[in-house]
Amino acid sequence: MTDQFSLQDTKVAYDAVATLYAELFSDILETLPLERALLAAFADLVRAGGPVADIGCGPGHLTAHLHGLGLDAFGIDLSSEMISLARQAHPGLRFDEGSMTALDVEDGALGGILAFYSVIHTPPPQLPGVFAEFARVLQPGGHLLLGFFAGDDPQPQEFDHKVTLAYRWSPDSLADLLRQAGLAEVARMVREPQEGERFRQAQLLVRAG
Repeated sequence: MTDQFSLQDTKVAYDAVATLYAELFSDILETLPLERALLAAFADLVRAGGPVADIGCGPGHLTAHLHGLGLDAFGIDLSSEMISLARQAHPGLRFDEGSMTALDVEDGALGGILAFYSVIHTPPPQLPGVFAEFARVLQPGGHLLLGFFAGDDPQPQEFDHKVTLAYRWSPDSLADLLRQAGLAEVARMVREPQEGERFRQAQLLVRAG
């Protein structure tokens, strides 16, 4: 599978379900108190550092949440349909169509990045390049908050995500890849699945050197 093919696959899959996805998940934070707390801590850490990119923003609900926490937040997503919905729902915020593999952002321009379950479809060989791109656009001292499905195996585990093929990662394995990209772990959270969730959920907070 080429990089371009996997990106196009993901774009097409999310374009097809964008409206349903927005209906199902736009209020998801109401049921996630631990994630809300971590987002608040993330906001405290990055508030004075400049713009914050919500990468893989979907219909923009988390971008809007970050904005409500006082951040200069904007969203980026591969899916043009998701970007269209985000702009409709949050007309006062900025949303750009783009790929996390080649961000249209200057070096060191961001104080923070939120990637909330947005790297889960990335083929494992491509993930170091994505993390290197995140490190490129973060300013020294900037933070990345990464959400993902947790697994126990050191190797990534494929699973049948409802939209398209996805991967679970052990927190240690992802933390190691992030460290190789120059992003040092600050904190992590791993919680057991709630009702309706299949897997443990994890968040890694890392800092650019």
